Amino acid sequence: MKVTVDSKKGLKTNLKILVDKKTINERIEFRFTELSKSINLKGFRPGKVPAEVLKRQFGKAVYGEVLEKILQETSTKALEEKKIKPAGQPKLDLKSHGEGKDLNYTLEVNELPTILLKPINNIKFVDYKINITDGEVKKRIDDIAKNQNNFKEKNEKDFATQNDSVVFNYEATVENKAFEGGQGKNTQIVLGKDLFIKGFDKQLLGVKKNESREVKAVLPENYPKKEFANKKAIFKCEILSIKSPEVQIVDDQFAKNLGAKDLLDLKELVKRQIQSQYKMNLDAISKESILNQIEKIHKIDLPDNLVEQELELIAKGLKKEDVEKNKQKTEKVAKKRIKLGLILNELAEKNNLKVNEEEVKNEIQKQIQTMPQQQKQVLEYYQKNPSATANLRGTLYEEKIINLIKDKSKKIIKTISTKEAEQLIKDQQKNHSHSHDHDHDHEKDSKKVKKTVKSSPNKKKIRKK
Repeated sequence: MKVTVDSKKGLKTNLKILVDKKTINERIEFRFTELSKSINLKGFRPGKVPAEVLKRQFGKAVYGEVLEKILQETSTKALEEKKIKPAGQPKLDLKSHGEGKDLNYTLEVNELPTILLKPINNIKFVDYKINITDGEVKKRIDDIAKNQNNFKEKNEKDFATQNDSVVFNYEATVENKAFEGGQGKNTQIVLGKDLFIKGFDKQLLGVKKNESREVKAVLPENYPKKEFANKKAIFKCEILSIKSPEVQIVDDQFAKNLGAKDLLDLKELVKRQIQSQYKMNLDAISKESILNQIEKIHKIDLPDNLVEQELELIAKGLKKEDVEKNKQKTEKVAKKRIKLGLILNELAEKNNLKVNEEEVKNEIQKQIQTMPQQQKQVLEYYQKNPSATANLRGTLYEEKIINLIKDKSKKIIKTISTKEAEQLIKDQQKNHSHSHDHDHDHEKDSKKVKKTVKSSPNKKKIRKK
């Protein structure tokens, strides 16, 4: 095999590759020898089919098979010989080939740029800490207490009033006829919430325990039996129980009912819960700042094909006029994504960062723990969707890189109030809506490139012109 550089311009290289006919013929003969041992043809004993017969019947197929393997092997070796890291699939163009001839072809390759990593110890980021006041914790616990269903049985002589819980049996008719779904036992509603059938609650105001009352209501539009939807129905209700809401006492017992050890423990749990609600968004703000600084301090050329692929991804699902209208902005975003992906990947390779199968499994288990009732569905989702597993791996990979940068850069700890946190998050969302009217957020800037960068040439199929 002979490899020469035909032309080189920027990150685009054209290689000429020659494979002599002697090498090809040897491979073909070897393949026929293999076939003669395994193939069965009528009129010949196994392993005794003459070479000429095999060549007549399978000559073209064997040549095509050998040619494909030689192209795959020699193109990979050519890239290795010239120390070229391809950005995506090289384009192969056959110039001359055929049985008894030399093989001549060219490879058009977009190379990955050489990245000279800049020191990251001067990068600064803010690690936000949220100061949660006792008043904020108290308000959250009071809100929880208000939403607890805490009712006390009313006296038989007392009337049902707004916010009371009423338990009843009912039988309903439409045009004096009973219908499927028109019966109910121990139905409970809270008067005033209007969650049963619109207007139903009001007609139970003033009822007493053991009383019977007739309620007229229109069955909802989405009633399961369509023939009864929007029909007027009469409900004969037998009142079983009336309970009035009680103010929930916030004490140790209340805390235990919610799974805490005592009230002090509940306050600590609520405090951490409020902090975690802000943490994800604030971490995203810090990460965006890091990515912007990383991108700013590096100057690299970008492979045209990767930028084109990213532009196609961004344009997916958009109208043609919207794509044209935002062409410059979209190109800027695409280039930033590719650039960040290449830099972050180089950082990971230089520091030998990898995501192993155990880490992926552990992350899936974490997701299962947050949804214990859907364990089977979560597992099936990842088993049936390799792309979902790949995305998860990409997320873990990126997290490792960001954590590496954080460890080596300057951390500024800043304690802020919840109001300040809300304002920061609001400002970030506002900036994103202005700068990315048709785009995804910065969280996705680097993930899509990783696959292209990490793929080794010998695992790729060569694309023919």
